[in-house]
Amino acid sequence: MPNSLSIHQQLNEPQAHAVTHVNQPMLVLAGAGSGKTRVITYKIAWLLSHHGVDPKSIFAVTFTNKAAQEMKERVTELLDADLCQGLTVCTFHRLGLTILKQEVRAIGRSPGFTIFDPQDSLMVIKELLKVDHDDAVIERVRFLISNWKNDLISPEEARALAMTSPSEVAAARVYPEYERYLLACNAVDLDDLIYLPNRLLRQFDTVRLKWQDRVRYLLVDEYQDTNAAQYQLVKTLVAASQGQGLTAVGDDDQSIYAWRGAQPENLQQLATDFPTLELVKLEQNYRSMGRILNLANGVIQHNPRPFEKTLWSELGFGEPALIIGSSDDEREAEQVVANLMQHRFQHQRPYSEYAILYRSNHQSRKLEQKLREMHIPYSLSGGLSFFDRSEIKDFMAYLRLVANPKDDTAFVRAINTPRRGIGASTLEALSQTAKLAECSLFEAIDAPQLHDTLSPSRQGALRQFSALIVELMEYSDAHSVPASVEHLLTQIELQAWLQKTSASIEQSEARWRNVEELQEWIRSIANKDEERQLVD
Repeated sequence: MPNSLSIHQQLNEPQAHAVTHVNQPMLVLAGAGSGKTRVITYKIAWLLSHHGVDPKSIFAVTFTNKAAQEMKERVTELLDADLCQGLTVCTFHRLGLTILKQEVRAIGRSPGFTIFDPQDSLMVIKELLKVDHDDAVIERVRFLISNWKNDLISPEEARALAMTSPSEVAAARVYPEYERYLLACNAVDLDDLIYLPNRLLRQFDTVRLKWQDRVRYLLVDEYQDTNAAQYQLVKTLVAASQGQGLTAVGDDDQSIYAWRGAQPENLQQLATDFPTLELVKLEQNYRSMGRILNLANGVIQHNPRPFEKTLWSELGFGEPALIIGSSDDEREAEQVVANLMQHRFQHQRPYSEYAILYRSNHQSRKLEQKLREMHIPYSLSGGLSFFDRSEIKDFMAYLRLVANPKDDTAFVRAINTPRRGIGASTLEALSQTAKLAECSLFEAIDAPQLHDTLSPSRQGALRQFSALIVELMEYSDAHSVPASVEHLLTQIELQAWLQKTSASIEQSEARWRNVEELQEWIRSIANKDEERQLVD
């Protein structure tokens, strides 16, 4: 680790101050490209090497796994790996999950609980609404419940709120049933990873004191994107020391997630909650040239801004910026690709040196079409993973369950896809049986204890599902993998389910093509395995 003298050689003055000033709550207001990640990594290294802080008591939190991984790698480049043992660099959700796993009994779950992603939640909510709604209403209900959790509003509090629309009324009705369903399945959703730790820390003094003692230094990146639940989690964890170990890094001009609950005003709230807060501004930009910064400053000066700052650079003024207006998205894509081709022809540069940045995912489709038309090779970064698509996850759930009937996560997803009328109360009874019999949810269907929690008349759908899975398992034992997959798709009638649940014929056909693509991929893997066996 560099010493105090070299710190001031490697960092500019505000950066060095932010790194070396400890044991006082600090807000680092970091403009774009001003080296905020560098400040956080150097501060972690400074705490470890110059203050002898136990790495287990340092927690650095950011918003993406990629950013967390990069941050940890940078710290280990500055210090010996042994000195970093026990250091936590993670996302907010990973921090919440860590707390939940250690306090699992207090939240009414058992070890190994399932985490529902938004698609899983959507499926449950659709089932709980009990009547057919269009996808927009179902998504709106899920969005409202998610927002309530992000604002730390319980089901009881949500029901007491004044409801102004049918979707709010439906969401308030479904919210407690949804929570009951999660509990029955020994599951949490993504919002629970922040919501439930807050509840734990508020309700149990021993849990709160334990985590406050453990988290001595908390460094939070992208603070302008924190929502109410994330802010409260931070505030609670550092409250015992009046925030002495807190370093928050953010920029109100870069807040883009207000639509999903982010509150940039949390930057201002820090000064109220921590009166000794010190403000450090990072205004020197290391990424862009002067002309770009002038344009950026001209745009952001119109924002409502609690903090004044002006970005500047030593990289020179730079070439003129080209701003092009387009009549529609098709024309816009054409112009972007044409300019790329012209620049490449003039400068004879490889395609790998070019990047197209777009604001919203829907813009990628036109750009991809134009790139393909011009035979330009490209790779798409940040789009929806093929394996994250709901139809693929549904298909994979059945494959996983047939391969391993003890996979409770796969069981929960598969049992109501397609819909079988198995509701929250039935799953709750099945979950209670699984706990009593100490077995999986699938095995609980045939457990004698089920009769104590669920009447025989309500066991029919469960037994039909069990018989289906047993039949699929027996078929797969006697046939090849491709044949078994083909049989599975026929038996569960997935194509008909996609037609029923898709917004249009085109969408259902596209989703079915994804399933066929996965099927072909599985077939190719099976063929390769057969070839290896022949060679052996």
